[in-house]
Amino acid sequence: MRRTDPEGHGPVRYGPPLPGQDLPVPPGLAAAATGAHTEPTGGGPALLDAALAYWARRGLSADRHRTAAAPGAPALLLALTAALGGDVLVPRPCAAWWAPQARLLGRSVFHVGTPAECGGIPDPYALLETVRRVRAEGGDPRLLVLSVADDPTATVAPPEVVHEAIEAAVGEGLHVVSDETWRDTLHEPHDTVFLSPAEMLPEHVTVLTDLAGPFLPPGWPAAIARFPANDTGVRLRDRVLDVLTALDARIAAPVAAAAAYALAEPDDITHRLAASVRLHARVATAAHQALVAAGALARPPRAGRHVYADLGPLRSALTERGVGDAQELEDFLTDRLGMPVPGGHRFGDDLGALRVRLATGPFLGTTHEERMASLSSPEPLELPHVERALSLLGSALAELRDDDDARRRESPR
Repeated sequence: MRRTDPEGHGPVRYGPPLPGQDLPVPPGLAAAATGAHTEPTGGGPALLDAALAYWARRGLSADRHRTAAAPGAPALLLALTAALGGDVLVPRPCAAWWAPQARLLGRSVFHVGTPAECGGIPDPYALLETVRRVRAEGGDPRLLVLSVADDPTATVAPPEVVHEAIEAAVGEGLHVVSDETWRDTLHEPHDTVFLSPAEMLPEHVTVLTDLAGPFLPPGWPAAIARFPANDTGVRLRDRVLDVLTALDARIAAPVAAAAAYALAEPDDITHRLAASVRLHARVATAAHQALVAAGALARPPRAGRHVYADLGPLRSALTERGVGDAQELEDFLTDRLGMPVPGGHRFGDDLGALRVRLATGPFLGTTHEERMASLSSPEPLELPHVERALSLLGSALAELRDDDDARRRESPR
């Protein structure tokens, strides 16, 4: 397949953003975004107190001395990585923005395989093997980044899997950063158990949440971090604040005010979040069904606004179209569907594997009116613009499946 934009196929600046809500900002949130100054480094009292209350409602107590805020999760992870030093371990695949933070600092990043039932969490045995191999080769692994509710795989790791992985990491002296950006977007919140690593071993875990996951639009960058429940956590926060100060990474007052308002979880915010989660869950399920019906492999989405799929079973049909790796698959589906479809290599997966992440936001419509109709409709999948987008996905996949089936029938025995 001919690549028309080769310079856009590798640099960090072309990496995919977080899957957005693609919905208008709630009126109460917009009204809360006031002020013309910037917050102190690490966040002002109102924002930090709102973060503390948010975590307390989720069983994670904290105090101001072990809490910080920054303009987006990448700034916080960069500061954490700089403060902790050493090499970084991440699951394969992982969020697209994790590895660049470490590499920007000159740190080595090592990907670890995940268990069969979920992404986001390293397989404990693979983790132990990787740590010992890295040390034997002269490396210095110190940090493990993971996500229980995961981007890109949209899975939620079972508590027993989380427990085994965290015990293995702490046993090897690793500090754990738990990216909990998607914990409030569980598709079945009453039937899915979300266990934060900070509930298990609070003295070894820093919790990181990008508020673009549950609450804020992507253009309003804000994230919060909860540090370990001991003196080490206080010292780590101090070092993180030093890095944030050097970067002048402070949140603008309007964004901080909106973040504090959202973290307080008033009715208009919780109702909008619940409606948004239901909508994206239904679209994700429909996209997953289309992928599986075509013969692709994909775990059922359980959180977030995305689906991760392996089109390896359709490789023969894709090869006929000049698609042989994840970058070419990204190009092909982006062009065919008219929406960004980042390949798995963006998330640390093998370039040769035919994997992609589909975000659900682009299925909701292209105008304010269409997106609001999607949000308010009791049957959003029956709306013409949603049905049209899903049909386009289904027809593109069915074409690959049909061609692959025909090729197998024609092949000599």
